[in-house]
Amino acid sequence: MRWYVSIGAVLVAGVLAGGDVAGVAAPSPKNQMNPPPGRLLADKEANASVDVELILAVDVSYSMDMDELAIQREGYAQAVVSKEFLQALKTGPHGKISVTYFEWAASSDQKIIIPWRVIDGPETADAVANEIMKTPIRRASRTSISGAINFAMPLFDENPYRGLRRVIDISGDGPNNNGAPVVVARDAAVEKGIVINGLPIMVKEPSYSTMDIDNLDFYYEDCVIGGPGSFVVTIKDRDKFKEAIRTKLLLEVAGRQPERWVVPAAAEATKEPRVNCLVGEKIWQDRWGR
Repeated sequence: MRWYVSIGAVLVAGVLAGGDVAGVAAPSPKNQMNPPPGRLLADKEANASVDVELILAVDVSYSMDMDELAIQREGYAQAVVSKEFLQALKTGPHGKISVTYFEWAASSDQKIIIPWRVIDGPETADAVANEIMKTPIRRASRTSISGAINFAMPLFDENPYRGLRRVIDISGDGPNNNGAPVVVARDAAVEKGIVINGLPIMVKEPSYSTMDIDNLDFYYEDCVIGGPGSFVVTIKDRDKFKEAIRTKLLLEVAGRQPERWVVPAAAEATKEPRVNCLVGEKIWQDRWGR
């Protein structure tokens, strides 16, 4: 089964050229940290077999309705087979990436849908897309972004394909309310040289019943994403769901970030988060008393 999609020449040109893309931001000081000690770049280039090791970590908590879950699945499947994505693959020195896809909810609930695969052209992209779409959709309780990050980190060590970059791509529609504090997990990943990008889903009005918050995009920017060049692509319109997923994947594969969103570290070094990074835990405590 082949998925075809076009997001428009202007959008694609902007992504691949590092131009302006609406809904993308990267204001957190954590994003501009210098790479931590680790493998030297020369060693990475010598051992790398792919341009990026990309983990797609997808929220399936009960706050996501079935329509959102279906659109989310379709968005990732269509994105990896789009001609724009396949064109972006060619911009890297190896012309291929490795990817794994898992769904998450509570701190102890993660399910790998796609084990590590290489995408290097239409055939391998089709195989990944078909595997995403054939898996039954599920939902689960709680929201643990920290659990998703902690689950993702050791997956890089299991990946047989070494990349120049390591990226965790997290989508979700609410704040962390289970497991370790999200900033602890984020900082641990950044210390390992991993970049975390975010896709906050804000297509519904915040509801107490689903433990949503206002300014989820700020929460993701200040509490979730991290590492050099990390960014957020926000979804505020259900009709733009798939387009936002494609935009984010194009940026990640091409290793680009819209230049106007890059904030010098010195300017942001003392900035406090605009949203309490424990807001999800507080809402859960207020509602359930535990």
